[in-house]
Amino acid sequence: MRPRRRWLVAPIGFAAGMVLVSQVSPTRQEGLSFAQYRARVEPIFIAPRGGHGPGMSPCATCHVSSGTPLRLQPLQEDGSGGVFWSEEQSRRNFDVVSRLVVPGQPERSRLLRKALAVQAGGAPFHVGGKFFESQADPEWQIMANWVRAAGTSPDPAAAETSPPPLDFEFFRTCVQQVFLNKRQGRMECVHCHGGGSRGFARTLPEGRAFWNLEESRRNFEVLRRYVDPGYPLSSRFLTHPLAPEAGGDHFHSGGRRWFSRDDPEWQMLAAWVRGEASTCLSY
Repeated sequence: MRPRRRWLVAPIGFAAGMVLVSQVSPTRQEGLSFAQYRARVEPIFIAPRGGHGPGMSPCATCHVSSGTPLRLQPLQEDGSGGVFWSEEQSRRNFDVVSRLVVPGQPERSRLLRKALAVQAGGAPFHVGGKFFESQADPEWQIMANWVRAAGTSPDPAAAETSPPPLDFEFFRTCVQQVFLNKRQGRMECVHCHGGGSRGFARTLPEGRAFWNLEESRRNFEVLRRYVDPGYPLSSRFLTHPLAPEAGGDHFHSGGRRWFSRDDPEWQMLAAWVRGEASTCLSY
């Protein structure tokens, strides 16, 4: 009889979630300890959470098969039904996770922010729910210490700087044009994002060619869930349709809109996310 599958229990002190990307490189790993990652960070991804559904399932339930930046290796199963990763698989996971870390800055790291409650400094939205209500959570602290041990920011004051606000007017007049722009061989954003929870490009009423002010604000509120202000490479809005070899996500059901970060459209949106002045492209 096949043994019943069970999740291995991680000791208290293991951390979960996802991490922010460096603006310098999508694969920044300086100073991050693989040994500590494997012993104290990775086990959180298979730690039981008491059930199923948002905020209850182990991280691996979604992140082994999802198209998010935290794409983990398939799990193996031991003779007693426990699950694990081999050392080689853990190294591949480490490469993925470290792309999402800002060494020395846990508060800027998406690994810690995505599953952290918003009121505690977390990201606005996480499909899997919020695991940590406070930065004092023992698991959150263990991973924060792992990130801190990787070194400090070249500019220590940067950690205290608030992220730039997203410019709504630029979104309204320029960013929304991207949703309607047709590129040869590629699908427009409005075809997939016209409704539902990911509806940041709501279907336009018949006879209308663009969104009014109220509709634009609704689109803006949805889209900001997928943006980390100040960090284009940790903003899913910019990584999901970007080719993986350019730092994008592994999968996007709508195909790839950008094959390089040098694409003028990607550059315009990246400048908007960074809070910089940008010129609106003509379509």
